[in-house]
Amino acid sequence: MSFLEVSGIHVHEDGHTVLHDISFQQGEYEKIAIAGETGSGKSTLLQTIAGLVQASAGQIRFEGKRVIGPHDKLVPGHEGIAYLSQHYDLPQFLRVEQVLRYANMLQGDEAETLYEVCRISHLKQRKTNQLSGGERQRIALARLLSTWPSLLLLDEPYSNLDKGHKELLKEVIHDITERLAITCILISHDPHDTLSWADRILVIKGGQIIQQGTPEEVYRHPIDTYTAGLFGSYNLILADIAREIVSKLGIETQGRDLLVRPEHFKFVSKAAGSLTGFVQKVTFYGGYYDVEVQLSNSSVTARTQAIPASIGEKVYLAVKPENITLV
Repeated sequence: MSFLEVSGIHVHEDGHTVLHDISFQQGEYEKIAIAGETGSGKSTLLQTIAGLVQASAGQIRFEGKRVIGPHDKLVPGHEGIAYLSQHYDLPQFLRVEQVLRYANMLQGDEAETLYEVCRISHLKQRKTNQLSGGERQRIALARLLSTWPSLLLLDEPYSNLDKGHKELLKEVIHDITERLAITCILISHDPHDTLSWADRILVIKGGQIIQQGTPEEVYRHPIDTYTAGLFGSYNLILADIAREIVSKLGIETQGRDLLVRPEHFKFVSKAAGSLTGFVQKVTFYGGYYDVEVQLSNSSVTARTQAIPASIGEKVYLAVKPENITLV
């Protein structure tokens, strides 16, 4: 029995298909991140899993039991699933301890552990209108977790947070999964949030899952340019001008385009199999440089920690066949 099983979910709203045939399973304690452009259906999927949006077809089973949608339940939601919306709200002008007390269903030690994990113990005497956005979010999260759910759904938890509050929230989410043993599904637009955290990533486009796999699989071998672009920069070399790379590396493209991440190009001394080009532009990004190189019939960007040559000078690039994805 799977911890969470999503089978053939369709959602139609106002004559439009928002989700189309979504199916996946999640194991207990497995961390899943959902990636996709705005409007791809990510939030609707989380809300459907939480029992807050009615599926038009398909079913969701959580810990062996069917999740019932709002059309079939007086109070929408599932007691074992907690959903933190992007638009969370707190009662105004109450002390934090009052907000938490009204929602708390835990014993004393358990509650204190939760408040410690959410980094809010020091805020209990403050009023809700005296809190920063990051503090309000952690209190909303603690209030939600006071029912001690088995599954936590986080909808863009890092949006609109400054760097300090974002890093603190990452620590909180880590402790929620590790110390509190609560399974999580998370949505984020930032590839750094998903690649470093998830055990598995689901990529959604137009309401459908188009790729899923480990962060390394999805990053290194995206199924298309849409997926590639969600997780960072890439070079796309069209099939009809990829002859130099194909001939040098001896790979079969079947007429498909080549996709290579900038860091997979390496500057080398002239050697067999290397590509010859000229430096066109160098851009500094703090920990690395992006170097635009003009090859014989295409331009590519290579990422490096040291400037290999001045603008206009000849350079040689190497790339391993396993770092080339056909799209």
